[in-house]
Amino acid sequence: MSDLDLARTAIRGIPALQGAGEPQRLGGLTNLVFRVGDWCLRIPGKGTEEYIDRANEAVAAREAARAGVSPEVRHMDDATGVMVTRFIDGAVTMSPEAFRARPGAPGRAGAAFRKLHASGAVFPFRFELFAMIDDYLGILSGKDVDLPEGYHDVVAEAGAVREALAAHPLPLAPCHCDPLCENFLDTGAAMWIVDWEYSGMNDPMWDLGDLSVEGGFDAAQDEEMLRAYFGAEPGAGDRGRMVIYKAMCDLLWTLWGLIQLANGNPADDFRAYADTRFARCKALMADPAFAGHVAAVRAG
Repeated sequence: MSDLDLARTAIRGIPALQGAGEPQRLGGLTNLVFRVGDWCLRIPGKGTEEYIDRANEAVAAREAARAGVSPEVRHMDDATGVMVTRFIDGAVTMSPEAFRARPGAPGRAGAAFRKLHASGAVFPFRFELFAMIDDYLGILSGKDVDLPEGYHDVVAEAGAVREALAAHPLPLAPCHCDPLCENFLDTGAAMWIVDWEYSGMNDPMWDLGDLSVEGGFDAAQDEEMLRAYFGAEPGAGDRGRMVIYKAMCDLLWTLWGLIQLANGNPADDFRAYADTRFARCKALMADPAFAGHVAAVRAG
């Protein structure tokens, strides 16, 4: 069955989409995403049920919509993960290039994160970095795919990071946790955030560090995002926390890429994706400045 036929079949079971028109494919790295009239239809990709809790995603998506940072949720099937949300007219789907080209985009993303994190929403899932690394390693243990050489050694080295973060934990906040550039829609006036599959209560600086990595932000973009988020110059501890999470998100998403590879996801070269992320993680952790950031976080 073609992607469009899958969409048409899903539409037949969703009253809100009756008479809305023909589906138009939009994209998606692991899922199938379509525009249907004034709505956006998301059909989960193969194998995502291994690591995505759809009931959690449904709560998070609705809470984020109430917070004013994500589109209205019109339909969500907790069993299948099929979701329908409002299509944001006039919005540009972001990319690293768009974050560089659109004036103020990093600041609008920082403002959206601030709004989300301060919303008081409570997501059902607790995003536990090191527990998720263990879970993903467990999934991969049953699949025919090799970890990058030295992966377990770097996880061991990250023990110092874990200790520093535990020394001065921030209050947990509702976080997106997977801020790919493509999960941001920019109208020029505001930044909307979509795709809440990995969302959970988390250290809020994870979101900023992860977006910086995904967008390939330079120092000026980081500064713009941080200042919009804090409304002032961030302290050394907050800045260090963001840098730490740049490395840690690559450590985690390396494994996610290998799961996509093992599941035969054709959307990307996931071997190269995983190896690139792991190399970037190692390079950042080996930078002499990294130890200073860990020390700043440990000191609070």
